[in-house]
Amino acid sequence: MREIDKKAIDAASDNEEIEKFIKDNEFFILKVAFKISKRFVSKNDDEYSIALLAFYDAIKSYDYDKGSFLAFAQLLITRSLIDHFRHQQKYKVEVSDEWLKDKSDYDEEVINLKDEIMVISDILMSYGFKFSDLVDSSPKAVKTKKACAVVIKYMISDDVLLNEMRISKKLPLTKLNKNTGTPQKILERYRKYLIAAAEILSGDFPYLSTYLESIRRGN
Repeated sequence: MREIDKKAIDAASDNEEIEKFIKDNEFFILKVAFKISKRFVSKNDDEYSIALLAFYDAIKSYDYDKGSFLAFAQLLITRSLIDHFRHQQKYKVEVSDEWLKDKSDYDEEVINLKDEIMVISDILMSYGFKFSDLVDSSPKAVKTKKACAVVIKYMISDDVLLNEMRISKKLPLTKLNKNTGTPQKILERYRKYLIAAAEILSGDFPYLSTYLESIRRGN
């Protein structure tokens, strides 16, 4: 239990171990940087350098008795990047086509995630919206997230319903309302998020699915 937390403690006092620990968690650092930046981040970007430094600071200041190391590291990375964006006056970073170029600059995991985003982007365009729209179309409140999770779990368990959605390019509002009890207001407001999540979790998107793993677990 809490193996990664113990590794963080051990790494804090050993330079070789800290380098290995950072290397093992590079994909985590990139994922957090991507989430906060709202665009893809490579190891050549300033955002990655800032996130990396924050992760290093997290190792050095982490207290095992205060909870999960990764949660603490994510907090420090988030604070550092927000401060950076404020300083640079980058309050809203839009997804750009530029991060689809130069695959050689990315680690294998990041390349795979980028490729998945390219595929899902094409799928979502057939529904009339973009992948970048999900930034402003995802639920924020815990209660709403749980309500959406119920809908998504129901959708991915019903192949007939999924096929109906894919053919019509519309969310089957009436059936979802009837079978999940979710208010139509929520279904309509989070239509893009529900469609995207259903497509990702029912498709071949192992990397993107990690962002939605809590739905599978029912958390």
